[in-house]
Amino acid sequence: MSRSPSSTVGPAPRFAVVGVPGNRRVTLFQEAVRAAGLPAARVVPWSAVLRGEATFRPGETVRMDSPGEDAEVERLLRAVDDPTRVEGTALWYARFTAAVREVARAAAAAGAELLDDPGDVAVLFDKRLCHGVLAGAAVPVPASATSGVGAPVVRGWADVRALMAGHGMPRAFVKLAHGSSASGVLAVETAGPGRVRATTSVERDTAGRLFNSLRVRRCTTEREVAAIVDALAPDGLHIERWLPKASQHGRSADLRVVVVAGRATHAVVRTSRSPMTNLHLGGERGSLDEVRVAVRAAGGSWAEVLAVCERAAACFPQTLCVAVDLLPATGWRRFAVGEVNAFGDLLPRLTGLPGSGAEGLDTYAAQVAAVLNRARNHRATTTA
Repeated sequence: MSRSPSSTVGPAPRFAVVGVPGNRRVTLFQEAVRAAGLPAARVVPWSAVLRGEATFRPGETVRMDSPGEDAEVERLLRAVDDPTRVEGTALWYARFTAAVREVARAAAAAGAELLDDPGDVAVLFDKRLCHGVLAGAAVPVPASATSGVGAPVVRGWADVRALMAGHGMPRAFVKLAHGSSASGVLAVETAGPGRVRATTSVERDTAGRLFNSLRVRRCTTEREVAAIVDALAPDGLHIERWLPKASQHGRSADLRVVVVAGRATHAVVRTSRSPMTNLHLGGERGSLDEVRVAVRAAGGSWAEVLAVCERAAACFPQTLCVAVDLLPATGWRRFAVGEVNAFGDLLPRLTGLPGSGAEGLDTYAAQVAAVLNRARNHRATTTA
């Protein structure tokens, strides 16, 4: 659906997008910009930002997108030649947040408007900090042994074992603090001394190096689990209680909900036979209509479900769009926020929820429309 800016008074926004040229994310955003009747967005490569060569123009509206799926950018951020390697996320985080701050500095110096707050981004890419912020705002989250600024440092498997036992967590998710797309995640189950198993997509070679795989597998010995955790620990780890999730047709289910300008606009159900529902790990899209029916049958309200996501997004008020991973408890009556993602809007062909104001729009078009609406409201206020 096209949203023409011709009815607005004054110049329409001119977009710049910081991303990976030619990447599908940038392509989809460009399609949304063109559909709105606007000039194509100027693409500022992350590689240029990392080399200190990025510039912005007065009056531009600057949107940041994921730096992923680019070998040169991965090398600059993580100092690895193989993007499937798991290690290096602490270095990635330090360099990426520094790059985000540089984007903010350059945009401000040029008189451009940034749609993503660097402080928000720094929290969103640290699962420990993000969990602490959400918990502090009374957003329901899984119990955690590593939440917030004062979280204990996890030095290896012995610390994970002790924290799980001390917090009464026989089952827990152990995650890289700065990971994404389930990289470095282990779903760990313990049942007494020496009885440990984990589900993960991490593979370890004979040299002890860790690689991401598209195959979810089981580690069945404590020694194997400990070796992976010990290798991950230098990059920082986050531990959360593994909540039993609701199911759809016998598969574990959760939801990815996109929130644009404070309003939940898009939602997709993800189902899997493993604890990880990520679509690239074999997860499949489920039925949102069936979720609504299940929530009502449990005495809940779909509006309340979306409100939880909007409360989570409200913790990051200076960022236009975030995506919330929502975990439904068994029975579909209670929900907890698993994560909030800065770049979780890649949901091709998914259009807006009824009543969201984004009907007929994909996630990128909804963001363009939100910027146009904000500009229109600003002009109306300043000319009143």
